[in-house]
Amino acid sequence: MSEEKSLNFLEEIIEKDLENNTHNGRVLTRFPPEPNGYLHIGHAKSICLNFGLAKKYNGKCNLRFDDTNPTTEETEYVESIKADIQWLGFQWDEELYTSDYFDQLYAYAVKLIEKGLAYVDDSTAEEIAAQKGTPTSPGVTNSFRERSMQENLDLFSQMKNGDFPDGAKVLRAKIDMKHVNMLMRDPVIYRIKHAHHHRAGDKWCIYPMYDFAHGQSDSIEQITHSICTLEFVPHRELYDWFIEKLEIFPSHQYEFARGNVNYTVTSKRRLLQLVKENFVESWDDPRMPTISGFRRRGFTPESIRVFWDKVGIAKRDNVIDFSLLEFCVREDLNKIALRRMAVLDPIKVIITNYEEGKTEFLPAENNPEDEHAGHRDIPFGRELWIERDDFMTSPPPKYFRLGPGLKVRLKHAYIIECTDYKTDENGQVTEVHCIYFPESKSGEDKSGIKVKGTMHWLSSAHAQSAEVRLYDRLFNVENPASEEGDFKDFISEDSLKIISTAYIEPALKEAAMQDRFQFIRLGYFCLDKNSKSDHLIFNRTVGLKDSWAKEMKK
Repeated sequence: MSEEKSLNFLEEIIEKDLENNTHNGRVLTRFPPEPNGYLHIGHAKSICLNFGLAKKYNGKCNLRFDDTNPTTEETEYVESIKADIQWLGFQWDEELYTSDYFDQLYAYAVKLIEKGLAYVDDSTAEEIAAQKGTPTSPGVTNSFRERSMQENLDLFSQMKNGDFPDGAKVLRAKIDMKHVNMLMRDPVIYRIKHAHHHRAGDKWCIYPMYDFAHGQSDSIEQITHSICTLEFVPHRELYDWFIEKLEIFPSHQYEFARGNVNYTVTSKRRLLQLVKENFVESWDDPRMPTISGFRRRGFTPESIRVFWDKVGIAKRDNVIDFSLLEFCVREDLNKIALRRMAVLDPIKVIITNYEEGKTEFLPAENNPEDEHAGHRDIPFGRELWIERDDFMTSPPPKYFRLGPGLKVRLKHAYIIECTDYKTDENGQVTEVHCIYFPESKSGEDKSGIKVKGTMHWLSSAHAQSAEVRLYDRLFNVENPASEEGDFKDFISEDSLKIISTAYIEPALKEAAMQDRFQFIRLGYFCLDKNSKSDHLIFNRTVGLKDSWAKEMKK
C-alpha cells in the first residue's frame, strides 16, 4: 500500500481555514502575471500551485493580468500567457485585469487622502530615494508631507486630468519615514505616465504602483489565499496596511520559494535582451526557458507538472537541477513517443549479396511501451544509410558496432558482416560493403549467429531528407546571472547544432505537430512549427541519457 503524500505548508493552511470556516468554505486563488513578456519555467510552478490548490480543494482560480505599466505591456504577451496556461492543462475561472479596477483604485487613493494617509509629493525620484534613508538610518520627511487634505485632493485630481508632465508629481502613502521596513517609508502609490494602455487606451495618465494595486485587486476579487514568491515577504506588511486602512475584504498574502533552475536565466529583462539582440530566434526559441520555448522543443505539459510536483513547495529558495526536468520529460516521452529511425551523419552501406532492385517491408513496433501503438512497415533494400559513428576502420576491443570482419544486427532486419570499405583521397570512409545472413531476419532468426550490437539504419532508396536541430542548454555555467561580466558571455556554443540534410524514415513524412518521436539511439524529437511539407524540421527535445551527468564527473 503506497504511503500518502504529506501536505505542503500551503495545503496545511488551507485545510485549517476550511476546518475553521475562515472564508465560508471558499478557496479562491489567482495567478497574476504582468503581460510584459512570455512566461518562463518558474511561472509554471506558480501556475501549477495556484490552479492545483484550487482544483484540490474544489475552489476556483482567477487569471488576473497585472497591467499597470502601459509602456512595457502588450496584447501579444496577454495571448501568449493564456495559451501557456491552457497548454499546461489549466483553465481559469475568470479572466480579469487590474486595469478593470482603475476607477476603484483611484477611489481608494482618494479615500486614503481623505483619511490623511496619502499626499502628493513634487520631489524627484532621486530626492525621494535619498529621503528614504538606508536600512540602518531612518528616512526624513519633506514639506510636501504637510499639505492639507484639500490641496492633496485638488492636486491628485489635476494629476488624473493630465495637468502635469511625467515625473512632476507622485502620490505617496503617509506611513512612517522611520519604519524599519523601508517599503513602509511613505511608498509611492501613483505616478504620472502619459502612455497608451493596451486596454484602457488613453483614458488614464496616472497609474497605480504594484504594491498599491496588488492587494486591493485581491480584495476586490475576494481572493482567499494570495500566494506569492519569497521576494514579496517584505511587501506583506504594506499589503496588510492598505487593506486595513481602506477597510476592505481582508485577503492575505502567503509566500513560497520560487523555482530557480540552473543553466537558465529567468529575468524578463535578460530574456528580452536575448530576443532583441538576436542571441535567440524568438521568445519561443527551443533554448529559451519560456513555457512556449519548452513547448516548441517538444516538452510535454505532463512532464513540467510532474517536475514541479517532484520539487515540491518550500519556504526557502533553492536551485533545482535542470537534469531533473530532463528526467521527467524522458520518463513521459518514453511512454508516448513513436519509435522511428533517422540517420544524422550518413555513410552508405551496400549489401553485396542482396538482390538488386528488391525491397522488403519489415514490421516494427511503434512503441514497445504501449501495446496499443501498433506497428509500421519499414522498407529494406540493398543500399542503406547508417551513422558514420557506427563504423570504424580499426575498431578497439569490445567494439560492438560495424568494422572490417565484424557482425552486427540491423534493428528489425538482418545480421550483416563488413567485408570491405572505400575511402576518398582524405581517408574519409565513403562506402561500406557487407554481406547479410538471410536466415537472421528479426523475429524469425534461424541463423544461430550471436551478435552483441544492434544498429539503426535506413533504406537509401526510400529515406526522406529533413533538417534536424540538436538543442542543448543555452548556457555553459550553472548561474550565468551571478557570474562576473555580461551573462550573455556564457552562452554555450553547443546550444544549437543544425543538420541541414539528415535522413528519416518514410513514415515521418506524415508527422503532425502534436506527435512525439524517439529517434532510435539518438533521442526524443518533435516537428518544429516552421516545418513545411517539402522541408521537414525536427527539434531534439532531449537525449536518451543524461550526457551532462557524465560531463560533471570529468
